[in-house]
Amino acid sequence: MTTTQLRKDAARNWDRIVAIARDLVAEGTALQLNDVARRAGLGVATVYRHFATPEALLETVATPCLEDLCAHGQHALADSDPWHALESFLSQIVEAQVTDAALAPVAAAATDALPRTTELKKSLASAGTQLLDRARDTGAVRPDLAASDLVPLMCGIAHAVNVHGGTQASRIGTAHRYLAMLLEGMRTAPPNA
Repeated sequence: MTTTQLRKDAARNWDRIVAIARDLVAEGTALQLNDVARRAGLGVATVYRHFATPEALLETVATPCLEDLCAHGQHALADSDPWHALESFLSQIVEAQVTDAALAPVAAAATDALPRTTELKKSLASAGTQLLDRARDTGAVRPDLAASDLVPLMCGIAHAVNVHGGTQASRIGTAHRYLAMLLEGMRTAPPNA
């Protein structure tokens, strides 16, 4: 076999492993590399060659979502309306939490298996902090709301939505409704209130 063929085979195996892992995560099944290998029809050594740990595989599954959220964070930072930028960013976050089952465990992990995950999580946290600071600086957000409050609040919305279940479309709708209530509570009261 040629080197090019091996690369194509390796890429095909990698894609297959990630696809199987994505399906397992979506089902709510814990990732076990031996189980992934069996379902993918590959040898266990092949899976371990690509992913040393289940955490590395889970982070790989979550990477596209994290990259999309980071890109949205950068786009939101370019928005000249600080309140709209924060609202839009949090809307993307809550929708991702409800639609991508890999996001929550990766975001909640105290340590990361892959340097890319650490980089993306830092970028996401930085964007969230900057967006909140900008909105607070303009007086649009309560002064007592800290950036460290956003993560548990957003996780609370996702947890509440996931507990109630339903179709993905209904869960997204519920998440946006809960977020709207949270955002209303975050806003400063109008001067004449």
